[in-house]
This record gives sequence, structure tokens and C-alpha cells, in this order.
Amino acid sequence: MDEDTKRVVIKVGTNVMTNKDNRILGPVLKELVRQIAELYERDIMTVLVSSGSSIAGQEILGECKIQDKSIRRQVFSAVGQPRMMRHYYSIFHDYGMRCAQVLATKRDFDPGKHRENMINCYEGLLAEGIIPIANEDDAVSLTMSMFSDNDELASLVAELINADKLIILTDIEGFYTGHPEDENSEKLNEVKVDENVEKYVQTSDKGEGEGRGGMGSKLKIAKGTANKDIPTYIANGKRHNVILDIIDGKNVGTKFTN
Repeated sequence: MDEDTKRVVIKVGTNVMTNKDNRILGPVLKELVRQIAELYERDIMTVLVSSGSSIAGQEILGECKIQDKSIRRQVFSAVGQPRMMRHYYSIFHDYGMRCAQVLATKRDFDPGKHRENMINCYEGLLAEGIIPIANEDDAVSLTMSMFSDNDELASLVAELINADKLIILTDIEGFYTGHPEDENSEKLNEVKVDENVEKYVQTSDKGEGEGRGGMGSKLKIAKGTANKDIPTYIANGKRHNVILDIIDGKNVGTKFTN
């Protein structure tokens, strides 16, 4: 086991927490919290960066009459965010833990008062043993200054709190040398930041509400974070015990190192 790990940022994508009909999966959230609770018992604090508010909003609203795509996204997220937090609040409560919501816009990470304020907030929560759940404040974020996706937010949070690891959970086992379903593709267990693995990235088409971050952006974020001496992992969030296995040094997912 990695004795040096004290702080972990875990990012869970929309594609991990939903089924093929874009419905939120309660058991997946519960498995996630179970592992965070076990880390807490080992004195490892977690910040959870959670997607899903837009999908959760769509589940409630169904067909939305708003034509403008960015306003529709704001509405879905504003309606879905408290619903996601209700899920998390109740599951964390079952494990005898407390969680908090931290919504941020990109400007909050700019050097100066905003950033200091964010650091104080995170440090205060972590000192009290409370699990911060971070998401972009979609309801007020301007499109031009949004995070490219929650992977970018997770990377910025990892840097902000001096995390020992960043774990990006998606719906595939890791980073492959081709399309994950192609039998000739191999999963790479470890990637150094200066290795040219960009050539393996496939393009993908995503529907509305499915999340903005494809493998290309995950790779860029993983390398960028690893370059700041925060080892970063891309792994399958639906795999049982995935977070604990990574912390215990098992060969799970793809590890990015400097």
C-alpha cells in the first residue's frame, strides 16, 4: 500500500454513473462512497469531482421547451445539482460521513483573492473530515470561460489542495493503443508525460448531456497533472473496488507519471 497518500481527488464522469438510457445508477454512487469511506478510515481524505447534474436535471424535466442550448444546459444543471447532492448526502450519511457542495467557476482558480478563498474553503472542510463534492457552477458559468470539462476542474482542484493522486473514472479500463473494443488494442499500464501516445486517440460523437470530455481531453489533463508531480490514473469507475485497488498499487487502469 502507498503510505504517502493522504489526499486524493476522484473525478467521476457522467458515463460512469448512468446506464444506457441515461438514468443515474444508485448502486454505482453507493460503491463510490463505500470506497471513499474506507479511505477515510485509513486517514486518506478525498475530494470528489462529480458530473451528473445535467443528466439528473434531464431526468426530472424530460422534454425541455427552451431552444437555446446553453440556457437549456444551465436549467438542466440548476435543477439536477440539488438532486445529485441529495443522492450523495443520503449515501454518505449511511456511512456515517458528511459531505459538502463546492461549486466553482473558472475564475475562482485565478491567482488572488478568489483562489485563496477556494483554498480556505477546501482546507476548512478537509480539516473537519468533510468530503467536498465539487462541480462546475453551470448555472452561472459563462460559456466562453467554462472548464473544458470536469477533468479540467479535477486537475485544478488536485493542484489547489496539493493532492497525492488524481483518479479519473470513466467507462473504459484505461488508455488503449486503439479503440477499446478493437481486439488488436492494448491497454497501456503506465504512460510517461513525454511519451507520444496522442496518436492512439480516437474521435467520438457524444449526445447532449453526456459529458464534454473525450479521451483526447482526458489524456491532455492526465499528462498536465502528472507533469505537476501528481500521479494521475484513468480507470473504469464501474469496476468493483477500483479506487482502493489503485491506492493499493494494483495494476488497474492507466497510470500517468512524470
